[in-house]
Amino acid sequence: MRTPAAMTVGLVLAPCGLLLCLVSTLTPGWRQATGFLDRPVNFLLTQGLWDICSEQSSQDSQCGLPDELGYYEAAPVRAARALTVTGLATTAVGLLLATLGVRCWRTKPCAWLAGVSGLVLFAAGLLELIPVSWYTHVLQNRTVLPAQASPVQLRVGYSVVLGFLGSCLLLMGGFSLALSLAQVCVECCAGRPKAYPNPRRSSLNSVRIQWPEAPSISGILSQQSQSRLQPQNGPKPRVGFRMPRPAAYTNPEDVLKGEQSSRRHLSSSTTLPCDSDL
Repeated sequence: MRTPAAMTVGLVLAPCGLLLCLVSTLTPGWRQATGFLDRPVNFLLTQGLWDICSEQSSQDSQCGLPDELGYYEAAPVRAARALTVTGLATTAVGLLLATLGVRCWRTKPCAWLAGVSGLVLFAAGLLELIPVSWYTHVLQNRTVLPAQASPVQLRVGYSVVLGFLGSCLLLMGGFSLALSLAQVCVECCAGRPKAYPNPRRSSLNSVRIQWPEAPSISGILSQQSQSRLQPQNGPKPRVGFRMPRPAAYTNPEDVLKGEQSSRRHLSSSTTLPCDSDL
């Protein structure tokens, strides 16, 4: 049996979403800050969930900067840490269930297990999408997410974009695998007899016929054995249909009488001459 297309799509999208979410969680590119007065023009400060880095050129970068403004203590950052880690663990469990359900060594996939893995991956996508959306919503709010004063410009980093893409891929992959539950429902409905709430009333067009019960084979054999054992003094019953006999044909005319008259006529016409005539 070939693997259904929905399962194949789910197995392709879910690992891609896991990879993007993992990169988004680990990289320090959730928010970028530029325009510092005491820094060079090309100075760039990037903030992530676990680290803060500064970059002045493509070759001069430094990570592990201290958090002077209390950025890590903000509620969106703490919630994003917990939700992203939980989402990654949930994605790993969902991929394990999907591998077991879609069949790697069996001839037929396990539809219900693939459907459950789809639900788990869909939940993982939601866990990844919630912190990314919340962080993006409060990114410009310096009260919720501490940042430098007004000349500094704040913008979205590449990690947020990767988080959005990864969560969307997880949602689509989980939905594709969850479609396998439809096959389970179809099989359950096909194997269950239909139950009507009310019995069907008989109409004028429908006639109920009660056929006599057919005799069992054992009863027929017992009757035949009893009939063979009992003596039969009378004449044997005739078998088959009685054929009609043809009626006897009688000719009202006497055939012999006609023959005798014809003989007499012939004898009178063929008499020989006498001696006196000669």
